[in-house]
Amino acid sequence: QVQLVESGGGLVQAGGSLRLSCAASGRASWYAMAWFRQAPGKAREFVALIRLSSHNTDYADSVKGRFTISRDNAKNTVYLQMNSLKPEDTAVYYCAAQITPKITYASTSSYDAWGQGTQVTVSS
Repeated sequence: QVQLVESGGGLVQAGGSLRLSCAASGRASWYAMAWFRQAPGKAREFVALIRLSSHNTDYADSVKGRFTISRDNAKNTVYLQMNSLKPEDTAVYYCAAQITPKITYASTSSYDAWGQGTQVTVSS
C-alpha cells in the first residue's frame, strides 16, 4: 500500500525557517514528488516539484528564492526547506507523488498519491 507521510510542520515567526519531510513507502520508484499547500477557504496550490531521476525542480513564483525542494532517494524522502517565511505561507502542506510524467505538474489531478498534510503557521 502506497503511503506518504509528512512531518516538520509547526508554528514559526515571520522571517523564520522550517523543513518539511515526506517519507514514501509501498512503491519502489516514482517519477516525481511535489509539495502543495492549502490555506483556509482557498484551493490547493502547487508549491514545488522535483523529478527524482534528473533532479530537475520547479517552483511556484510565490516561493522562488525562499523554498528549496530536495530528495534523498536512499531514504525515499523528499524535503521542503522553507526560509524567509511570511504569514501568507500559512497553510496545510501536502506531499504528492507521480508514478509517470504528466504535462501539467501544477495540477492536483496529475498526482497518484497524497499525504495527510502538515500544518505550517507563520505569525506576524
